[in-house]
Amino acid sequence: MFRDREEAGEQLGDMLAHYRGQNAVVLALPRGGVVLGRVIAHHLHLPLDIVVTRKIGHPTSPEYAIGAVDEQGTTILNDAEVKTVDQAWLKEEVLRQQQEAQRRSNLYRKGKNLINLVRKVAIIVDDGIATGLTMRLAVRSVKIREPSKIVVAVPVAPAGSLRALRSEGADEVIVLEQPDEFLGAVGAHFEEFPQVDDAEVMRLMAKQ
Repeated sequence: MFRDREEAGEQLGDMLAHYRGQNAVVLALPRGGVVLGRVIAHHLHLPLDIVVTRKIGHPTSPEYAIGAVDEQGTTILNDAEVKTVDQAWLKEEVLRQQQEAQRRSNLYRKGKNLINLVRKVAIIVDDGIATGLTMRLAVRSVKIREPSKIVVAVPVAPAGSLRALRSEGADEVIVLEQPDEFLGAVGAHFEEFPQVDDAEVMRLMAKQ
């Protein structure tokens, strides 16, 4: 159990200490992941950037991910689940979430270009993993930018999602709490797990 995202970020920073000052970049998934990302980037003396992927939630249970989409429109879908939903709704929802990813990317970066990842270590962080679809897509999106290594670092994640991340191309996966102790929801592992808004993300991203 973690007190809050900042404490989890500090613990991950300790686990990643061997990357301090190296040719590496911390890439956070907004919004909650940016809180940890800022702590880790400061701890390791590394630049911070974002990777924006959006969950596609089930129409009757929005918190349950049946897919993910990034700002370019690349998707990862749970084929078994998407067959059970209205396809017209799915098409509209994918587009809506892609547009939201684009909005967040433009807002948080304030016109700054993506950091070049070629031959760098890409450390992708979030406040936790549930189904793993958004993180899988983040790994896929980062891999095409030709980093020398992809590291995924999160406080909590179920075992199944970790196997999928390695299959997707993650070279190293760091999880603080044992995967077999995953409680079914990321927030259940934190004493304090408030919503993170756009203003907070922009404030954290400005600390470069």
